[in-house]
Amino acid sequence: MSTTTNNIAIKPYSLTELASIYGVTVRTIKKWIAPFENETGEKIGRYYNTLQVKIIFEKLGLPGAAPDV
Repeated sequence: MSTTTNNIAIKPYSLTELASIYGVTVRTIKKWIAPFENETGEKIGRYYNTLQVKIIFEKLGLPGAAPDV
């Protein structure tokens, strides 16, 4: 079961899929996620689980959402 937020499903994603969603390279998304590794924990296998993805979306902001000014 996945929840959607602004048409982005909260479900398990690989690093490559997250990079694609945010429109950046894998290297960039790794740098963006690195400061929050204590909160997200390690991914299991190739995928971040739904709780980890939710935390990533909360910390980085929703993909495609206008930034608060």
